[in-house]
Amino acid sequence: MEQEKAVIIVGAGPSGLAMAGCLSRLAIPYIVLEREDCFASLFKKYAYDRLHLHLQKQFCELPHMPFPPSCPTYVPKNQFIQYLDDYVSRFKISPILYHRNVESANYDEASERWVVKAVTNSNTGGSGEMEEYFGRFLVVATGEATNPYTPEVQGLNTFAGDVLHSTQFKSGKGFKNKNVLVVGSGNSGMEIALDLANHGAKTSIIVRSPVHVLSRGMVYLALVLLKHFSLNMVDSLMVLLSKVVFGDLTKYGIERPTEGPFYMKLKYGKYPAIDVGTYKKIKSSEIQVLPAEISSIRGSDVELKNGKSYQIDAIVFCTGFKRSTNLWLKGDDYLLKDDGLPRQSIPNHWKGKNGLYCVGLSRRGIYGSSEDAQNIANDIKSFL
Repeated sequence: MEQEKAVIIVGAGPSGLAMAGCLSRLAIPYIVLEREDCFASLFKKYAYDRLHLHLQKQFCELPHMPFPPSCPTYVPKNQFIQYLDDYVSRFKISPILYHRNVESANYDEASERWVVKAVTNSNTGGSGEMEEYFGRFLVVATGEATNPYTPEVQGLNTFAGDVLHSTQFKSGKGFKNKNVLVVGSGNSGMEIALDLANHGAKTSIIVRSPVHVLSRGMVYLALVLLKHFSLNMVDSLMVLLSKVVFGDLTKYGIERPTEGPFYMKLKYGKYPAIDVGTYKKIKSSEIQVLPAEISSIRGSDVELKNGKSYQIDAIVFCTGFKRSTNLWLKGDDYLLKDDGLPRQSIPNHWKGKNGLYCVGLSRRGIYGSSEDAQNIANDIKSFL
């Protein structure tokens, strides 16, 4: 099967939907290729039940459609999914072709078009056939969270209990009185540890590297202040406020980084931990912090690199994702690095050469996706 549209969008998460919504509004024809069987699969299929968006709703809106006034300040998962459903309906986002796993994307100099080859994914209901799509413009909208990553651990295959990635975790309900180890101290790890503790699990969390702990209010204040003050000044204030509110975290096994929280977010993509109750559980010893990596596993015995070992019933790896754009995007040495993130710094990160763009890869969350999508749509419009 061959299809041609002005724009090919790869990915139907919030970034891809934002892009499609902006193009629909400008009456620019497009096609969306999505490897899963639904749009926004990360939220619909792979997010834990208690998830709320970590930023206030005005920072999480897709272009040209605010959240309804009835929506709470911090939007829960189910209401965000409803918002995305409404967004697709409002902007009549179509076609989205599901079960399409992109194998390659090449720019053809002769025809001045992008040639995208995709296999209909038999694992999610497709036929396994190869298809070709042609477009003058190509938008990479596969997001920062693409392929779940679980590190290699010696003896993990011998572990007697449950092993989950955060994308497989739904609720702590089934873990009451079990010894559960959470690996990773990002926002997912911190919140999953909280959920486990709330459901009566004996919870431990590995915090391998220094991390900033901020409250929701601090993050909101920082986002407002960053519009008017320097990054260094805002970071200094956030560290001061964190010390006042949370005190000395080292006595609980958590070190603060020497670099500021928002500097680290921009430079490394490492988000501060936004506390929604985990700190209180750590302070009361309901969640135990283990400041060392796993060395090896033997049965239910987990040994850390500091020599200590623990009897564990279940492990939840909150160890993030790897991007695979470099495996299928061919001939690009300008827009994206091998890790799938932009080579260029903000605000020039979203535009490549020969009609190639990326949306939602600037490490600025949904707000960044929204801004990227509007910039890209306007740029494409200028060529048509």
